[in-house]
Amino acid sequence: MWRELLPVGRHPGTGGYRRHAWTAADAECRAWFAEQARARGLAYEVDRNGNQWAWLGDPAAGDAVVTGSHLDSVPDGGAYDGPLGVVAAFAAVDLLRDRVAGPARPLAVVNFADEEGARFGVACAGSRLMTGALPAEAVTGLRDADGVPLADAMERAGHDPAAAGPDPERLARIGAFVELHVEQGRHLGGTPHPVGVASAIWPHGRWRFDFRGEANHAGTTRLEDRRDPMPAYAAAVLAARERAGQLGGLATFGKVKVEPGGTNAIPSLVTAWLDCRAPEAAVLEALVEDIARAAEDAEVTCESATPVVRFDRPLRDRVARVLGGVPVLPTGAGHDAGILAAAVPTAMLFVRNPTGVSHSPQEHAEEADCLAGVAALARVLGDLLPASASLDGS
Repeated sequence: MWRELLPVGRHPGTGGYRRHAWTAADAECRAWFAEQARARGLAYEVDRNGNQWAWLGDPAAGDAVVTGSHLDSVPDGGAYDGPLGVVAAFAAVDLLRDRVAGPARPLAVVNFADEEGARFGVACAGSRLMTGALPAEAVTGLRDADGVPLADAMERAGHDPAAAGPDPERLARIGAFVELHVEQGRHLGGTPHPVGVASAIWPHGRWRFDFRGEANHAGTTRLEDRRDPMPAYAAAVLAARERAGQLGGLATFGKVKVEPGGTNAIPSLVTAWLDCRAPEAAVLEALVEDIARAAEDAEVTCESATPVVRFDRPLRDRVARVLGGVPVLPTGAGHDAGILAAAVPTAMLFVRNPTGVSHSPQEHAEEADCLAGVAALARVLGDLLPASASLDGS
């Protein structure tokens, strides 16, 4: 499975992945998922929000155990963020079929659509739409850098955007969701533990800063006559780094757009996107306020915000107990599991990342640790699925 996915959407120059939502690379990943489901005799379906499902047992029976992650990527992302969780989910299903008589509860593997938000700017769009955290109107309102509406992109990919929106019936079928993910950090690095369990996700969000000025000639306009928005943007960048360090949070201006974009022109507009995260909501709020204050007269718009997620404690403790007391650790990275946690009992497993590098072509996990993750996921699913029926669902 891993070898089949590796070349999909990989840029030959950077070695990174560009599997953005509702593109040709994304379609290839989705076709791979459908084929994995059919090869195992699992019932395959796509829900109203474009999320893919592969079912063992009757979905209508309810109280299902669901596992999986996502297949899309950030620009020039790594191979493991998302796909490891989907590959591991199918591999865990294979292990369960080899070892267990059969699940008494339905079991599903899921690929959530547009988790990274790299193209349309809202992370976890598929799971947010399903839970109602993202209004259905966003499908027509969100646009990519080329002005293509999300609705048009979905339609071109063969999906009906008019059907998108909250899916309470599907949510009601889920009894527990367990997501495996490569660790994005180094908590497990240098420890003897290839797998850990998530305790919480830091509150985080994305803010757009619009710095307005006046376009003019870079070679003829005196410094005192300029209305250049770039110094205010630079001050915001420096403030983000300084205040994040002081408050114990994380702040990153990772994307910037300059208009008109000429080397010899003073900008008329600088638009920058801030990613901000912190261990507590009050710290996050103070951090964003301080950065906005340093940005002088910038217009600041919150494009997405996710409160702190504390994973279901009984399920988290059960998972940790089943795995023999593995480390329990927080993360600053958002996940579909964090969105679903507001609606269903949810847990996460992390696979050790030796360098901690993520969202980069250098992202890596050792094969032995990935296999340990599969084994751990299978143990967790097996514990949640008391055997009582044959594995073909009969």
